[in-house]
Amino acid sequence: MTSLAMLRADERAKAGEAFAARGLPHRRIEEWKYSDLRNTIGANDVSAAGSVAWSLPHTPQGLEVLDLSQDEIPGWARAHWGKLRGQGVMEDAAIAFSTGGLALRVPKGTAVREPFHMNLIAGGHGRVLIVLEEGASLTLVETHDASQALVNIEYEIALGANATLQHIRRMPNAADAVRVGTVSATLAKSACYRGHFADFGSKLSRLETNLTLDGAGAEAKLSGVAVLAGKTHADVTTHIKHAAGDTASTQLFKLVAGGQARGVYQGRITVAEGANKSDSRQTAKGLLLGERAEIDLKPELEIFADDVKCAHGAAIGDLDAESLFYLRSRGIPEREARDLLIHAFLADAIAEIEDEGLRAEIWRAVEAALVYAEAAP
Repeated sequence: MTSLAMLRADERAKAGEAFAARGLPHRRIEEWKYSDLRNTIGANDVSAAGSVAWSLPHTPQGLEVLDLSQDEIPGWARAHWGKLRGQGVMEDAAIAFSTGGLALRVPKGTAVREPFHMNLIAGGHGRVLIVLEEGASLTLVETHDASQALVNIEYEIALGANATLQHIRRMPNAADAVRVGTVSATLAKSACYRGHFADFGSKLSRLETNLTLDGAGAEAKLSGVAVLAGKTHADVTTHIKHAAGDTASTQLFKLVAGGQARGVYQGRITVAEGANKSDSRQTAKGLLLGERAEIDLKPELEIFADDVKCAHGAAIGDLDAESLFYLRSRGIPEREARDLLIHAFLADAIAEIEDEGLRAEIWRAVEAALVYAEAAP
């Protein structure tokens, strides 16, 4: 066993220095041009935010959960600790200012049958390490009920060969909160990461995912919805790197914005040199329910290999007038007709959730959010 205090001390100091030197990200930084964090919260608020707290109602059989605030950590956690993360400034902040975190491990060949629920109940900074060994599988359901000023969490995920992680993240409306998350994952041969992100807005909400498909047969499937009202903001920014050939990725995001809300999707696909037979698809669509609402979509492709299949598409609009007229002409009241069209718009993204119960839970949250999104500003 290795002392966690010894392991973290140098890392925290370096991360704190990096955060102080770089400062909060802002609109002049390309990746943050739609989500000006510096204009939303101060650096002193970031350093004083403290650490997050989770509620873990039940640990299913086959899953090992480790509290990283304890003094000792086992070898499997030490082997991955701090080695999977990206280079983002908010990751530096999470490392510098959090005092602990959670580590999850599913041993080789173990299929965890029950979903594991993590409910955030207190804001601040946090770190989550997830290790799925060869052939392991897990469904992680994450809900953020905390409404504190700042939540900033760094996730490091290692998926071994043939491992499968389904990660469902639900972010209820928290109009006064700033919520930032950074997911960095490495996928070995034939591993699969399925992420579904449902965001209902906050003062500023941003999730960044950096996935590296590092072995043949690795697959990433990302989907999500945002239903926004008032002056809320939600940003999902993705970067999937096809580092090996014969890898696949799909992305499907649907955003609905009413009032003065703003929804953002930025998706970048990089196909590395030699990563032949990579297959990548990304689709993002936005639906505006008000004249003062805004949606920004920015798909990107960087291809350094020849034998690949890559495509992207983006579209923003309002409800189709002809479809609405058709439903009204059949005697359907306007509000009900609008709801039917919005549900049809979101349906294929939510259908990506395999578990029927979890899918129904997201639909209930969507229906509640639509009441406010369709209301007058």
